[in-house]
Amino acid sequence: MATIPSFSSQRALEVLKNIFGYHHFRGNQEDVIQHLINGDDCLALMPTGAGKSLCYQVPALVRPGSGVVISPLIALMNDQVQALLGLGIRAACLNATMSLDALKAVENAWVQGHIDLLYITPERLLTARCLSLLKRSPISLFAIDEAHCVSQWGHDFRPEYLGLSELQRLWPHVPRIALTATATSTTRQEIEERLQLKKTFVSSFDRPNIRYEIVEKNQVRKQLVQFISEKHTNESGIVYCLSRKRCEEIAAFLNKQGIPALPYHAGMDAQVRADHQYRFLHEDGLVMVATIAFGMGVNKLDVRFVAHIDIPKSIEGYYQETGRAGRDGLPATAWMAYGLQDVLQQYKMIETSQGDESFKQKARYQLNAMLALCETASCRRVQLLSYFGEVSTPCGNCDVCLTPPELWDGTQAGQKVLSTVYRLYYQYHQRFGAQYIIDILLGNQTDRIKEFSHTALSTFGIGKEYSKEQWNSIIRQLLAQGYLMVDFEGYSTLALTERSRALLKGEAVLMLRQESILLTGKSKNIMPTRKKTFQEQYPDAYERYLKLKAWCVARGQQDGLDAQFIFNDTTLKNIAIDNPSSLKRLSLIDGVNLFKLNTYGKEVLEVLA
Repeated sequence: MATIPSFSSQRALEVLKNIFGYHHFRGNQEDVIQHLINGDDCLALMPTGAGKSLCYQVPALVRPGSGVVISPLIALMNDQVQALLGLGIRAACLNATMSLDALKAVENAWVQGHIDLLYITPERLLTARCLSLLKRSPISLFAIDEAHCVSQWGHDFRPEYLGLSELQRLWPHVPRIALTATATSTTRQEIEERLQLKKTFVSSFDRPNIRYEIVEKNQVRKQLVQFISEKHTNESGIVYCLSRKRCEEIAAFLNKQGIPALPYHAGMDAQVRADHQYRFLHEDGLVMVATIAFGMGVNKLDVRFVAHIDIPKSIEGYYQETGRAGRDGLPATAWMAYGLQDVLQQYKMIETSQGDESFKQKARYQLNAMLALCETASCRRVQLLSYFGEVSTPCGNCDVCLTPPELWDGTQAGQKVLSTVYRLYYQYHQRFGAQYIIDILLGNQTDRIKEFSHTALSTFGIGKEYSKEQWNSIIRQLLAQGYLMVDFEGYSTLALTERSRALLKGEAVLMLRQESILLTGKSKNIMPTRKKTFQEQYPDAYERYLKLKAWCVARGQQDGLDAQFIFNDTTLKNIAIDNPSSLKRLSLIDGVNLFKLNTYGKEVLEVLA
């Protein structure tokens, strides 16, 4: 193994400042970077926005040779390459969208040692042609991005990632780093074993600037408009939907309400989808309404909110999606509205999927954990972080902390639900879904209830003290607390669990959340008075920002670069606020590296002048 000079730590700081434009490492970035510079392998777990890319980009430039980055998404690697070129770094990629001439040009540049960082998809990396190519030039390190894709327990498993264990055999002396923003202890262990990594760096998964808020679904379109209008007017955000059709409908609805919105999903024409993504990245105050096909690698720092109008399949997915808010470190909101039908629909999707029983068991576990997060009566952040094995204290910045829910003794109500499920099964050998159970409790003489003679049940009509919405909430919480389960053979029908017996016999007390929406008819308002916009806070700087933004767009068109890869919005705003009058002063602003200072510095000062 090559010995790296002892001054490499100082060299890493110089690279950070002169090439990337930052003056200090954050969190455990420096420890990870030094570990790699020393030639050792590791797994790095860091939240979105914590600077994972720097953990391999800096040592790749410090160590002799060229860095190889394995990335799962072609659109993501194209953006990263463009961003690095904007920093003056010799970056390139190899992927299926490139022409034969373009591929050969990159291959020749690699062989001649003219590439600092090469991005490759895992599928291409493992081809004989690519492996042969890589052996023709020294490699400084391998970086495996989105490493959770290697885990069959993870939420985004990709079989081609399993072959990446070959890297250690073929290049035993080249350090490897695997990176991910989401991994439970089970997923983490699987990554370590499959990629043969002995050292793991774990950063806190906490994103303290994100406020978590989950509300009961009640006319969700109106709730969404109210949330955006009252708390994030004229700000950029993402709304996640479960289906493609729903994306189109919600985007159209928001536009009718005066909220600029665009749909995004895999079923759209590729060019239209690319145009929508470009507009979202470059326009202020635009809302993207999307399926989970949107988001990974979208480098927009000022997303002020992420909203879910359908419950995500897992906490991993929820964490990754909400992590796209507030990457600039400023306050942001993760808002979700969900109801009982969301949960039952997800269970049905699991049972009707093509996966084997092992897959379904994992999916149920993940959905149950997501349901527990939604129904918790304690700090959401504590519950979220504990899922990833991190111990924390109440945050004071989630809806539960800011407006603690009232609890009520729901023991009798729970017993009524469980008794109905019990009697239907043991008297009639039948199982039914939640809405049928509720109809029995409310004494609704529907055609089906009459057909099955269920009006004779002793529990028929004993639940009239609660509304249909309240019974929905009670059943949802019984599911979350493990007193009920969805029958995995009957799809969305309800069944008793081992815990049910204690509640039915009066040996357990059932404490339930008092749903605010059922008490007041509207969602609780846990957000403070609307914060001032950048324009309101810095009126003079805002004028300078607009001029800088216009210059940046024009210069980007001139250079064939997206404007964000010259200076992103956060850097432009910081320049506008500081209003530097010299290159030396400009160089002190984060995001202004030596390359950008020399390339654009004088023009920036001219715009400000």
